[in-house]
Amino acid sequence: MMSLPEPMPPVTSRIARFAQRLGLSGRSPRQILERASQIRLPFAPLSESTPSIFWHDGPCLQRFVDLPRSALSGPIQEDKARARAALTRLVRQEQSNHSALDLRQIDGLGGQSADGTTYPTFEAFAATQACRQLRVISYNDFVRTITAALPDFQSQALIELRQASWLGERIYWSGEHHAEAFACAIAYARLRGLEVNLPCELIDYRLDAGGLHALDNEYHAVTMPAQAWDDREFMSLLLDAKIPYARLTLLRNANNSELLLLDKRQPAANALGEGLKFAGAPDMVRYLHDLPQITRFRLGNRMACAD
Repeated sequence: MMSLPEPMPPVTSRIARFAQRLGLSGRSPRQILERASQIRLPFAPLSESTPSIFWHDGPCLQRFVDLPRSALSGPIQEDKARARAALTRLVRQEQSNHSALDLRQIDGLGGQSADGTTYPTFEAFAATQACRQLRVISYNDFVRTITAALPDFQSQALIELRQASWLGERIYWSGEHHAEAFACAIAYARLRGLEVNLPCELIDYRLDAGGLHALDNEYHAVTMPAQAWDDREFMSLLLDAKIPYARLTLLRNANNSELLLLDKRQPAANALGEGLKFAGAPDMVRYLHDLPQITRFRLGNRMACAD
């Protein structure tokens, strides 16, 4: 006689066993885990970085390097200070100077797209109406156009560049004005095989593996929608249990407007963090761990298609 498959255990039983595996002893942490896992909020996945010529179209992780002390909010100063210290270890900054760099290697601009459109290359941007009006069709046009973006171009003045590991190693000009002129000039130089060298200062931002590992060991770092701070069940859990926390406002995404940091070494905070992940809160550490590989894959596919 065929045996029937065993029914799935109820959610509460699965969560109880999960709490046991986590070593959440005592009724209060288990209750916090169970209640947090049942919270219904409009959690949304953290968006993957799309290859773009604009620096601010990608995640602004460079903010972590010089994160102001006032950037984090929370009830206890010491908790905010520890959380800030953990976040500032996530990204390291290195600066180098180069006597000559071919401007054709640059494929990014400071700032962000004025019309909200994502442009994967200077050539795609140069094809827009705003750029075509510049009419770069000769070397004299090139000099006129590049000088609009770089007034000291002909005196070989140093230019400032940026690079970030989570943006696929793309080199960005740090200027945020005259974007059309700079992009059109570089696109023309590439088209004509025109080598143009200038000295540069390059600021290179790298996700730090050690800092990411330390953050994962010490904190739950989950992103929360704006609605969370008006949600009675969530705020009751956070405040009634006097859970220590720190929060940081994120940019440009209403669905993930706050980064919430909960200390894993504190049982109630650890239980809340695990419960929120169970409920669907995105894990910032996992996102940062996967981000460079995803970006390199997407950028590589873009280059293959361009070839």
